[in-house]
Amino acid sequence: MYNKVILIGNLTKDPELRYTPQGTPVATFRLAINYSYKQGDEWKKETTFIDIVVFGKQAENCGQYLNKGSQALVEGRLQERRWEADGQQKSKFEVVANTVKFLSSKKSGGQGGGGEDFAPPEGATDLEPF
Repeated sequence: MYNKVILIGNLTKDPELRYTPQGTPVATFRLAINYSYKQGDEWKKETTFIDIVVFGKQAENCGQYLNKGSQALVEGRLQERRWEADGQQKSKFEVVANTVKFLSSKKSGGQGGGGEDFAPPEGATDLEPF
């Protein structure tokens, strides 16, 4: 089986950073992915909202460098989470990120495209999302 998702979108709010009882950083955020298509002579726009979960050092970097409106590329796998609430079974799909690349800088307010004035922290490696 093969399960790989690649998305580019904008954060709908600041990432939420927390830690597991074992001390592992976990960041969650939602991406808005816009899609335009032509139907007849008219252009239509759709927006899809996808929840993202990222762990470890990347989670801390997301919490520090991403904010509402930031553009990011997320590469990961699709996962279904199930739970019970009020006696009813519930579920939702989310993407567990392997890689998060920042496409816009925090100091530009999340606007703009290339992150030209964005500098990664000192000591960043190719394994980190920069």
